[in-house]
Amino acid sequence: MEETRLCSWTVVRSIFAIFQWWSFNVAVIIMNKWIFQKLDFKFPLTVSCVHFICSSIGAYVMIKVLKVKPLISVEPEDRWRRIFPMSFVFCINIVLGNVSLRYIPVSFMQTIKSFTPATTVILQWMVWRKYFDWRIWASLVPIVGGILLTSVTELSFNVFGFCAALFGCLATSTKTILAESLLHGYKFDSINTVYYMAPFATMILAVPALLLEGTGVLEWIQTSPDLMSSFIIIIGSGVTAFCLNFSIFYVIHSTTAVTFNVAGNLKVAFAVAFSWMIFKNPISPMNAFGCAITLVGCTFYGYVRHRLANQLPGTPRTPRTPRSRLEMTPLVIDKIDDKV
Repeated sequence: MEETRLCSWTVVRSIFAIFQWWSFNVAVIIMNKWIFQKLDFKFPLTVSCVHFICSSIGAYVMIKVLKVKPLISVEPEDRWRRIFPMSFVFCINIVLGNVSLRYIPVSFMQTIKSFTPATTVILQWMVWRKYFDWRIWASLVPIVGGILLTSVTELSFNVFGFCAALFGCLATSTKTILAESLLHGYKFDSINTVYYMAPFATMILAVPALLLEGTGVLEWIQTSPDLMSSFIIIIGSGVTAFCLNFSIFYVIHSTTAVTFNVAGNLKVAFAVAFSWMIFKNPISPMNAFGCAITLVGCTFYGYVRHRLANQLPGTPRTPRTPRSRLEMTPLVIDKIDDKV
């Protein structure tokens, strides 16, 4: 009886964790798109900077004030030698994601982000000479095919937005690969990651945002019809972005790797459907079919990596077989990388 009750509570907790993760993720995406499209606040660098500031404050409160998570100590030398380069790539990744949202629909942007597993494998193979099992390569075929079909049939295609999303995938892959060497020896959770990286990212982005968008922001402030509600939405998107980081920490500790994998890909489908209901961007049947192929491919990719990670002892492994729960998940979920 006690075991049944414990099992039921575990299921309920997992469902709740996934639901709140989905909710925060969709809220961040929709709010950012709303800021660019409905509020006519066309300044992705400034929006990203607001997110970094809110996340820096939120992480400080969670760790130093509320003590939700213990602070992982990092040597001052390592902060500049390891954390800063990671923060730089992290900053580029977030900015490119917001730039792509400025120019292309949420559905198209989310589908392109699903290309991240392919860019990660290709970069590791070409630059770092990593070997991958043939099943990994085979699992990438539907992802690449789905992306190509979606791009060709996208009715709201924008070259600049497409390139920003694609280079965002490369930035995500680069950050993930660099993390293996630069953060070796540090077991960061999502809150500690934000605690160290968000202040650096704010410092990196503040000057470019001021120089490139400062004049435009001032003009927008002077012409905005409802300034107070607009500010609330912009700041709210930053607060929600931090809450998303905290929700990722909760869902990782409440679900298995396989559940996290499947839920992550369903999250993308949920975000696409919800954004379509709000913004009504045109989606052709072939475009939707390409998006579905991509998500199925991402799920298959995660399944293959999970199977390779759990081979019987003595079975040959590929050099990059993931061993931790986070590594077993498909990188398309963006684990804790591009949510700030």
